[in-house]
Amino acid sequence: MNARRENKLPAWLPYVIGAVLVAQFAGLGAWQISRGLEKRAERQLFQGETGFASWHDGMETRPFQRIKATGVYDGAHQVLLENIIVNSRHGFYVITPLADLDDEPVLLVNRGWIERTADPVDPALLEVPTGRVTVRGRTGRLPRAGMKMGRAFAGGSDWPRYAVYPSYEEVAAQLGRPVQPFVLLMDEGEEYGFLRQWVPTEFGPGKHFGYALQWFAMGAALSGLLIWTYRKRRQRQ
Repeated sequence: MNARRENKLPAWLPYVIGAVLVAQFAGLGAWQISRGLEKRAERQLFQGETGFASWHDGMETRPFQRIKATGVYDGAHQVLLENIIVNSRHGFYVITPLADLDDEPVLLVNRGWIERTADPVDPALLEVPTGRVTVRGRTGRLPRAGMKMGRAFAGGSDWPRYAVYPSYEEVAAQLGRPVQPFVLLMDEGEEYGFLRQWVPTEFGPGKHFGYALQWFAMGAALSGLLIWTYRKRRQRQ
């Protein structure tokens, strides 16, 4: 009998655990609301900004800011980003370095999407003009995977090189020179581009708000269960 009493859990322990879970649910709900507000602000900025600011190395930029950059395309060292799905079709993003001065990091220009076929990508399809050009677009980033496995670049010395969710550091290592910490998403009106359907993200603010509601509902349900259980226990005493 004494052993059973010693092993019995304290009566208050389930309420403490429940309270911790309620606090966690509330925190997750608040985080989802915060992310939803961020996404809403990004979309408003994406839709409302006009004009293209002249960009230079070291200039601070905002997400999806309209800028125009001048330099020379490095058409001999392009990167094809794999596993990019557009309209339920597999393909590549074409990333072309744009260099201004030799001692400055190059700007990676995302020229858009091309569909994967059974044949290798024809280098002639990727040709860019020689000489200095001015390219307009929005500031963006390299695609990121939820969980990255294996190396971004396969072995080989041929160009263009194929990559799966590379980081900026990995692209810089392939190019042999530093790169800017963002990507220029080429404007739809620019020449020498491919399919471009730039949007901030398909995972919009509405989904974040929906997930927040779910977390708050779970917290409310657990709170109600704890209160009901506590009252029932007091009635028995």
